[in-house]
Amino acid sequence: MKLVLATRNSGKIAEFRRILEELHPRSIELVGLEHYPNLQDVEETGETFFENALLKARTVCQETGLPTIADDSGLSIDALGGAPGVLSARWSGVHGNDQANIDKVLAQLEAISADERGAHFTCVTAFVMPDGREASAEGILSGKILRQPIGNNGFGYDPIFLPDGSELSLAQVDATTKDLISHRGQSLRVIAPRVAVMLGALG
Repeated sequence: MKLVLATRNSGKIAEFRRILEELHPRSIELVGLEHYPNLQDVEETGETFFENALLKARTVCQETGLPTIADDSGLSIDALGGAPGVLSARWSGVHGNDQANIDKVLAQLEAISADERGAHFTCVTAFVMPDGREASAEGILSGKILRQPIGNNGFGYDPIFLPDGSELSLAQVDATTKDLISHRGQSLRVIAPRVAVMLGALG
């Protein structure tokens, strides 16, 4: 059974694959959009993570004819009124430029004290079947923004995000630990059993 992951982000694909392989039977093959080079990127026109995740999943499912899972995730910073939010991946003006996005956030928070640097990651995962059945789930990871990047693991804003109760940034923890605590891991663990049932891999 082939399941399409609606992203070309290699870090995200690896993270999804680790979690899904842990939770799903091996009969489910996860493939990213690198297998569909002719598909255009889905424009994220939604105002919420849920809207964007569902939009991507529905579009890719329709174009490939295969069950599709997609996510929309981002960083919301208290001192910035919840920004960058759904604009996280393109906060600097260039989509997917992690370093530029980090630099902009750190500059915006330069004068903000440590106790006012609260933030949280949100991930909404959406699953769409060719027959129209759908499912979704949300995960949230709370923490604060560091004053400088620390760590070489992960991607996106991971190097400047310190999860609550941790002494390590999200870019310092190992992959197993990140999968357990991350917003993406949380949402996948909620939706994974439903995906398996809907694919007929369980039950």
